[in-house]
Amino acid sequence: MPLTKLQFRPGINREITSYSNEGGWNDGDKVRFTKGFPEKIGGWVRKGVLSFLGTARGMHPWRDLLGTRLIGLGTDLKFYVEEGGGYNDITPIRTTTAAGDVTFSATDGSSIVAVSDTGHGATTGDFVTFSGAVSLGGNVTADVLNQEYQIAQVVDTDTYNIQVREAGTSITSITVDGELAPVLVVANSSDTGDGGASVVGAYQLNIGQGTAIFGNGWGAGLWSRGAWGSATDINTLTTNLRTWSQDNFGEDLIFNPHNGGIYYFDRSASYTSYQRAVPISSLAGSSGAPTIAKQVLVSDRDRHVIAFGCDPVDNIGTQDPMLIRFSDQENVADWTPTATNTAGDLRLGSGSEIISVFETRQQVLVFTDTSLYAMQYLGPPFTFGINLISENTSVQGTLSGIAVDDMVFWMGQTEFYMYNGSVQRIPCSVRSYVFDDFNFDQGDKVFAGLNSAHSEVWWFYASADSTTVNRYVVYNYAEQSWYYGSMDRSAWVDRGAFENPIAAGLDGYLYEHEVGFDDGSTSPASSIDAFVQSSPVDLGDGEQFVLMRRVLPDIGFENSTAESPSADVTMSVQNQTGGAYLKSSTGTFSNNDRQQLDFRLRGRQFSLKVSSDEVGTTWRLGSPRVDVRPDGRR
Repeated sequence: MPLTKLQFRPGINREITSYSNEGGWNDGDKVRFTKGFPEKIGGWVRKGVLSFLGTARGMHPWRDLLGTRLIGLGTDLKFYVEEGGGYNDITPIRTTTAAGDVTFSATDGSSIVAVSDTGHGATTGDFVTFSGAVSLGGNVTADVLNQEYQIAQVVDTDTYNIQVREAGTSITSITVDGELAPVLVVANSSDTGDGGASVVGAYQLNIGQGTAIFGNGWGAGLWSRGAWGSATDINTLTTNLRTWSQDNFGEDLIFNPHNGGIYYFDRSASYTSYQRAVPISSLAGSSGAPTIAKQVLVSDRDRHVIAFGCDPVDNIGTQDPMLIRFSDQENVADWTPTATNTAGDLRLGSGSEIISVFETRQQVLVFTDTSLYAMQYLGPPFTFGINLISENTSVQGTLSGIAVDDMVFWMGQTEFYMYNGSVQRIPCSVRSYVFDDFNFDQGDKVFAGLNSAHSEVWWFYASADSTTVNRYVVYNYAEQSWYYGSMDRSAWVDRGAFENPIAAGLDGYLYEHEVGFDDGSTSPASSIDAFVQSSPVDLGDGEQFVLMRRVLPDIGFENSTAESPSADVTMSVQNQTGGAYLKSSTGTFSNNDRQQLDFRLRGRQFSLKVSSDEVGTTWRLGSPRVDVRPDGRR
């Protein structure tokens, strides 16, 4: 019998039954499609050996005037600037006490020290740095007290506890996989002092929420929220995820925690020693600057800082979720409109709050909870104009879209969309697969990432049985194909400032992607388990049984670093559509001179699966051929 060439459509299709998808792919993980053919995705390696605290929910890469590559990285706990594998903590200071407002109280035999500070405003998990303290008299020395601490427990509005640790180690340097691992100090009977009259406490921004919490009454909201026994408004118990927006203003950085303040990092002042970011309202010459916003960006063409869902100039501190304000051109500090500047504001009319914002080359797309607007620079006297593009358009969350040149791709509540002059729903061959196994309560964790080298938009999301991001779905906009898989990530930026995409793992490390072929989250690196499986194929519309005798896989292993790279080829057969595969046989195909695999399988339909789990191996599937012959109707 002549050999039969198997040719499959690119991408995975789960919108129809497996049998009706004959000639297509039905399942896969960690594979992509290039020029119509499946191949294993690239690997990843850790970017440096240090970890950061918290879960990253926003990254921004840029270069300073010296060409140094930097990444702004915001987590639920901190805000960092990553440089050369190190994490520089620039989290703004919320408030600093007067000398003597803070006192300490230790307990013999315990590492827990009580801190008294009237109206401290802190929450459990916040960070505070002490200075000016003297020894408590025993093991709790001045050096032990005068360092940064994470608040272990808020007792009441005037008191909280810290767990004292060995002096001389910064919080960042004692992290292991994103968690604090300190060497504790235990107080003794001599620790009877209060730290003296010169103690100063510098409190960083209150930490944000690491996961969305929904519900009312007892058990809803953050553990240890508020003082024990205090009344709580149940309407405030739903807490939103902390995400970050950021953009560079020249070599400096502007950033904003969602529904928080707007902050400025002066890079030129941090060349030798990193300085903490400050509110833009504290900058020299500041006028009318907003103090709260949902999102910020810097318009590339005209150099305005734009705040979305912010407070108005005549009512600073009161957030308007539909208000847009912009600074004077080339001036991050001046936000008060005058006849001689270009500062101003716009208020959207359709919807109740701004959800997300994405900037293209020509305009800024603004999503409310019901509508989509296009904001475009006009020049004086109006500066910006805004047009309603679409109503009844949904977006999953703040980070669920990505701009690609003049296009924007985003995930809606149950569909995928794009904008290229008009809003279009993207036909998706895995839509039901994604949204039928989707944790909508954690929809704010969805984020989009661009992998421009492969013309891909990646969406990362949490499956229905997970509260953390553990899945991804990919749209290849060049080939208009879809595929999916499993991966734990929380933020992503495309190549540009860096040679390859950078992603944040849930383990507190950054990873450089498309490097090698292995999983670099372990040491030594481990294999990436990748596979792709076809839908059933039959001959003669399944009217008769066939006997399969051999397969010529047509698998290439170019660029593999393994001494003898290989992939497993599994053929499975079934006797009726929709039924289980009755028998499977697996052969290993390598890059030696052997060109075929021998099988002996009998059935009405068969499927092909290619998989690999070896270190240093990558592969690409071409057009496999099978040797089959009719074998009767029974």
